[in-house]
Amino acid sequence: MKPALWVKIATITACIIWQSMGILAEESEFDTETEDLELATEVAVQTGKITRTTLHRYVMAYGIVEPEPAMMGKPPASSKIAAPMMGLLTHIYCEEGQYVKTGDLLFELDTRSTDALIAKARVAVEFAQKNFARKQQLSSTDNISRKLYDEAELLLQTARKDLVSAQTQRELLRIKAPLSGTVAAIHFKVGEAVNLNTVLADLINLERLDIAIRVPSQEANSIRLKQPVTISASSTFDPNHMDEAGLHRGTVIFIGSQIDPLTDTLLVRASLNPELGLRTGQFVSVRVLVEERPERLAVPIESVVTREGSSTIAMVEGDNAKQTVIKPGLRDGNLIEVSGENIREGMVIVTQGAYGLPPKTRIRVIK
Repeated sequence: MKPALWVKIATITACIIWQSMGILAEESEFDTETEDLELATEVAVQTGKITRTTLHRYVMAYGIVEPEPAMMGKPPASSKIAAPMMGLLTHIYCEEGQYVKTGDLLFELDTRSTDALIAKARVAVEFAQKNFARKQQLSSTDNISRKLYDEAELLLQTARKDLVSAQTQRELLRIKAPLSGTVAAIHFKVGEAVNLNTVLADLINLERLDIAIRVPSQEANSIRLKQPVTISASSTFDPNHMDEAGLHRGTVIFIGSQIDPLTDTLLVRASLNPELGLRTGQFVSVRVLVEERPERLAVPIESVVTREGSSTIAMVEGDNAKQTVIKPGLRDGNLIEVSGENIREGMVIVTQGAYGLPPKTRIRVIK
């Protein structure tokens, strides 16, 4: 090969090496400048501390206020007052919202036909009594056969049974309260005809109400009897920010044994204080306390930043903040459980302003 060609090749190679070294030097200088820029940039943030506290896990669900059903040896707390036979409604002795006691007269159907039957039965009883009395007198002197005496006695017994039957039928037309409670609704007016088993009114014992809760099937195994229940009547329900002033307390008193295939939920009942003022049929939001974790490290939820499956918090060291990878755990309201290397109680972290912070930056704490 000619010497001139070797010189050209050597010159070109030297140029390439020189350019590569220049690019690497520029990149190193750029990275240094970027890091210095990040540290020089001052970001306004608010800070908090890692705390040690007791965290709780809840099952969230919705429910409805209902009268207690028959359970644990108690009769049901509600009843639908039905007509025992068809007839004309002639009297209403109660009104909606009225408290009545067991045995109080509520309604009365037309009794004219039964009154006629009672009058006829009384005449028959009177006639049978007189006839039997004559037969008794004749029997004492042996002037009557045994057959006629027995027939007179049977006639009197039959007449008395007919009278009792007519009186019982009339009593059925006087419809009384089967339990003590409040008349929630009256469905008919005086003068209207009713059929057999037609519901005339709803009667509820407002001192015995509970919450029928529909718990999602995937949470059903966490529910136990006597677990505390928090009840909210608010229409806008945020389970992590419940207004404590509007909360009611109860406990789990019943757990169903079958999942509803239509809703994929389990029926659970919770006790309810009747003095809270909730009404039957009212929808409520509930949370059931199913787990308690004491002595756990926790931070405000806004301090945790999650990107691409990795969660970090910004640890404060003097005037700098540095991102640290953590493992998030149970969330309870505005707090979330955290764990990881070098995570200790009392350490200062960035709360508001944590999202978007570089891996390491200068900060200015806003009071």
